Amino acid sequence: MTAGRIIFLNGTSSSGKSSVARELLDVLDDGVFFHLAVDGFNAMRTKRTLGEEELETALRRTRMGFHRSIAAMAEVGNDVIVDHVLSERWRLLDCLSVLPAEDVLFVGVHCPLEELVRREQARGDRPPGLAAHQYDLVHRHGDYDLECDTSRSSPRECAERIRDFLPLRPSRTAFARLRDRYLGERGHDEADRISGQV
Repeated sequence: MTAGRIIFLNGTSSSGKSSVARELLDVLDDGVFFHLAVDGFNAMRTKRTLGEEELETALRRTRMGFHRSIAAMAEVGNDVIVDHVLSERWRLLDCLSVLPAEDVLFVGVHCPLEELVRREQARGDRPPGLAAHQYDLVHRHGDYDLECDTSRSSPRECAERIRDFLPLRPSRTAFARLRDRYLGERGHDEADRISGQV
């Protein structure tokens, strides 16, 4: 069985990842793609009020489950579009530990801070300052296969650029380079350590 492709969109809240992902579902015509969004996984959680520590634990488990769900979908041949916010270092490390690096097209979704603030205020469904808090964190690793700026290109234009790049993705992906940088020869063994510390 051939593993599925993973288009991994990483950017701050309100950067336009979900809009790009929806356009990708429309423009990609060489497979069956599924849009897996971290917000969708968070929305499945119980609605009862959780204490701060309990919520933090639940959020970490949710994100770890999200990462493994991506891997499971791709492992059985599904093509996946991932919509995520790698604002904590452990999230990137966990993804590097569980996702097949050679199958991941890592896309940085950028937007200037001023526009992020404007979008966040217009949405009204995010805590004020969330995008600003994430701004210097999500792209800190500094390595992508492809990058787009949603303040300069429409979601459709970004999706078309990703579609056109997908068959040309490098054999040594950004995920492979990042895995070597952060995990070295430890590889999958690092997943156990990460799981125990988050």
